[in-house]
Amino acid sequence: MSIFFDLLSAINNPNQQGSISQLSSVMDSLQSMTNNRGIQPSQMQNMMSVVGNLIRPELKQQRATMGEAKFENLISQAVASGLGTSTFQSLVPPKLMQQITQTVAQKTGISPNLVQTAIPAIISTLFGLLNMGAPKEGTRGSNSLLNSFLDSDNDGDTDLGDVLKFASRFLSPTAA
Repeated sequence: MSIFFDLLSAINNPNQQGSISQLSSVMDSLQSMTNNRGIQPSQMQNMMSVVGNLIRPELKQQRATMGEAKFENLISQAVASGLGTSTFQSLVPPKLMQQITQTVAQKTGISPNLVQTAIPAIISTLFGLLNMGAPKEGTRGSNSLLNSFLDSDNDGDTDLGDVLKFASRFLSPTAA
């Protein structure tokens, strides 16, 4: 759950990009995906957990290869430019995308075709969420939320499904 606390810290820190409206936008995007594709909210949480666990090692390796500043800049560029761009594809190569699709389908029971259409948007939304921890332009620092997601201390406390659950409760406390 520490990644959720890092998300709240990013929202409350005036030097980071996170805001409640940005979190609402991320959650609305995921909610729209669940509604438009007939995915249950619990399945979406499970998908986010699986996607996070599969993409984390690739992103860790890329950060180690590029360096923290260049890697964080690449994440910001992917968020700004969106799906289908070379920036996005350099972060999530087609082979990894295929592996994620197969694993998510196996672990969630959702049809592979449905998963294949949803995964790029889920990963793009994930990058948008993680970018909330990036420093605002003109300020210094690193992306604390991205660092928490990459779990540099390996405590395993970075489940994105839990982040969705807590974010939903945070944004709509009476509905939870």
